[in-house]
Amino acid sequence: MQGSNVIFDPLQNSCCDLDVEKNTELEKFSNVLEFMGRILVQQALTDQRPVYKSHIKRFWKHSTYDEANKVIKSKVKVQNEKKEIIVTEALIREVVNFPDEADLPTRFPERMVKGCMLRMGYSGALNIRNYLKSKFQKH
Repeated sequence: MQGSNVIFDPLQNSCCDLDVEKNTELEKFSNVLEFMGRILVQQALTDQRPVYKSHIKRFWKHSTYDEANKVIKSKVKVQNEKKEIIVTEALIREVVNFPDEADLPTRFPERMVKGCMLRMGYSGALNIRNYLKSKFQKH
């Protein structure tokens, strides 16, 4: 297997509009865009609904952990109606689309981790297991 020469350009992490009607250059990627439309990760990445700190605080204030069923339950108000939200490991695995078995730890390829660290501005040694917050560049 040949290694690739990946150049880490700051524009690689830029936002873009994936609307084919607005950007005709994207027509050649229609199969990829159609696939992305079917997976929940795209919805999670592109959803524009604001989430405020108060929402998160309220969720955790009213949440409980059910040890027997291994779920987090919280009562929240949605359009003036109280609803119970149940968060399970299976739900998180479905939304994040983890490809591994539920009882095994999730491992990311070392090359991907190093690439992400570089793009995030990490300036420390990459051949270590523990990354230090102090080695990230301040913007």
